[in-house]
Amino acid sequence: MREVSHPTPHGVILRLDVSDRVQHLPGQHYAVRLTAEDGYVAQRSYSVSSAPSDRLVELFIERLEDGEVSTYLADVVQPGDELEVQGPIGGWFIWNGDQPAVGIAGGSGVVPLIAMLRHAVDIGRTDLLHLAVSSRTLADLPYAYELMAAGALVVLTREDRTGEPGGDGGRPRGRLHAGELAPLLRPGATCFVCGSNAFAEAASMLLLEEGVAASSIRVERFGPSG
Repeated sequence: MREVSHPTPHGVILRLDVSDRVQHLPGQHYAVRLTAEDGYVAQRSYSVSSAPSDRLVELFIERLEDGEVSTYLADVVQPGDELEVQGPIGGWFIWNGDQPAVGIAGGSGVVPLIAMLRHAVDIGRTDLLHLAVSSRTLADLPYAYELMAAGALVVLTREDRTGEPGGDGGRPRGRLHAGELAPLLRPGATCFVCGSNAFAEAASMLLLEEGVAASSIRVERFGPSG
């Protein structure tokens, strides 16, 4: 573990130096496995937020109050600690940076979109990627100012947007609606949707209502483990 930071009230960023690392693609994830002294094993998967060119693997973990893994990663892990990780994993929810794409995410679902954004910046193709993200408040949104500086549509459901530095001038509180998504859509674009079950379902329906083919929508859902 190289770096640990806490950018939001309920989140932690871990930056890991993974030995013999295989370069990931934006949208892939790593599995983190914890083993207790009695042999009990708990494992969870977390999306990578770093660009493939980054020498470290960056993970954002949302701390869930009853989370077996997330509470340890958020409250206990320090620089210098070692973690057992496996990855990169995933071949469906990935963007190579060579085709138009639209990313739509809720809450910590923005993490794989950050990897896509950073990759787009690296290769000079930010014109191919349009982003729309939703959060309860700005403080709850991971990578909020990085997203706004990149021109992402940022929607808040519990507070008004009031023209924060790097923002778009503000927006009344409320859910993302089809009229806001329409200007981001282009023929042939792949739409990446990431968030809770409820958010993913709602965002997918908005895209279908705007005429996006189901085959062009790729969904990544997350939520507490059973």
